[in-house]
Amino acid sequence: MTTPRASKPGRRTPAPVAIRSAFPPILGEAPRLLILGSMPSEASLAAQQYYGHPRNAFWPIIEVLLGLPAGSGYSRRAGALRDNGIALWDVIAACARPGSLDADIRAETVRVNDFAALFLAHPSIRCIAFNGGTAEREFRRRVLPNLRDPHAAIERLRLPSTSPAHAGMRFEDKLAAWRPLLAWL
Repeated sequence: MTTPRASKPGRRTPAPVAIRSAFPPILGEAPRLLILGSMPSEASLAAQQYYGHPRNAFWPIIEVLLGLPAGSGYSRRAGALRDNGIALWDVIAACARPGSLDADIRAETVRVNDFAALFLAHPSIRCIAFNGGTAEREFRRRVLPNLRDPHAAIERLRLPSTSPAHAGMRFEDKLAAWRPLLAWL
């Protein structure tokens, strides 16, 4: 007969965290560029908008790249993405994560979006740009092994995260790193 092992003193079992679901993609008719994040932050989920944290640099970068007025409304920004052949989505469809840090995503709870279906429905996508390392890592680990050519061969770019948690890089440097996306528009 086996007895259950007692947990080590000082170790706590992680508290249960609700599974959070991401947003549907922002898609136009024939997107050429797909920008992927990891999973919406708590601020984004509360606002029901991609990159809803006021200090996230994503929308200010997009405004500069697409020539939009600073502080454009969400619907105008989303429309500009569609009009310029840019799709926006997250790698992770659902997961448990206490708070907003990607480092706190509970790996055993991750469910990824259906990229095979997306690429079949939108064969115009020629480049995937990752907004940070977690998006790229999760795509490579959980999505890429299940894709076949030509989808597995789509060009991929890793960009610096626009998250306010990635504060070690100035806005101007992030903008410069994101500027090569213009070649795909």
